[in-house]
Amino acid sequence: MSIPDFNLLLTLDAVLSEGSVVRAAQRLHLSPSAMSRALARLRTTTGDPLLVRAGRGLVPTPRAIELRDQVSRLVHEAESVLRPASAVDLSSLRRSFTLRVREGFVENVGAALIADAARAAPGVRLSFIQKSDKDSTGLRDGRIDLDTGVVGKETGPEVRTRALFRDRFVGVVRPGHPLARGKVTAARYAGGQHIAVSRRGQAHSQLDTALAALALERSVATVTGSFASALALAAQSDLIATVPERQTGVLRAGLHTFVLPFALPELTVSLLWHPRFDADPAHRWLRALVLARFP
Repeated sequence: MSIPDFNLLLTLDAVLSEGSVVRAAQRLHLSPSAMSRALARLRTTTGDPLLVRAGRGLVPTPRAIELRDQVSRLVHEAESVLRPASAVDLSSLRRSFTLRVREGFVENVGAALIADAARAAPGVRLSFIQKSDKDSTGLRDGRIDLDTGVVGKETGPEVRTRALFRDRFVGVVRPGHPLARGKVTAARYAGGQHIAVSRRGQAHSQLDTALAALALERSVATVTGSFASALALAAQSDLIATVPERQTGVLRAGLHTFVLPFALPELTVSLLWHPRFDADPAHRWLRALVLARFP
């Protein structure tokens, strides 16, 4: 089966709406000879002369009259499909978005983000799920609209990213802890009992590498899978938690925070999404909404 030439629909629409081969040619920016060839192909394809001579003018055949409205509608719909997406009407938007976020995101900006969305688009619902790994499958299959985190080797190469903020690690202890008083040196920090944070249960991290460069070693009393649980343990014991400062802002309320007395690389926390949503107007609005919360 041969593939139909859909360009003929444009020619047919011009001929039927103009009722003149000359005006149709002008509308399509075709030369008279090119227009004649296109009309000949149309007549062969439809099996109908479409326009016939009547005195000095042309009149449509019954078949042409029958096709006129249908062809006009098809051309209009095709133009709508190929036209760039128009701006979304937020007031009438009905859509649910799922954001996969690291701990601290909901506590720090979740309520404000929901309020921002509700003011502009009351029919939009935001859902938050916890980030347990860096796998990009959820973005690829559409289960997740937006992801947050540090871009790593596990991040799919096609995933779009935009930096949200930079963060640094800080030490956290309960009020009254010895490190809450006086100058915190690398030796004092390393001499305490520590909480390691690792989703994989690993006690060693870049902290230990940095301390080793200073000929120091910390004692890890326990390993937990989240910064929130590390802070909860620190609040109720003499254990030391080391967590990202900006990410855990609300979670550290009531605890004593101190700057680490040695250098650690900063983190860049990013917003991630799949290219399938790159040009979607509603998705672009949501991304802008999130980015505005992290100036």
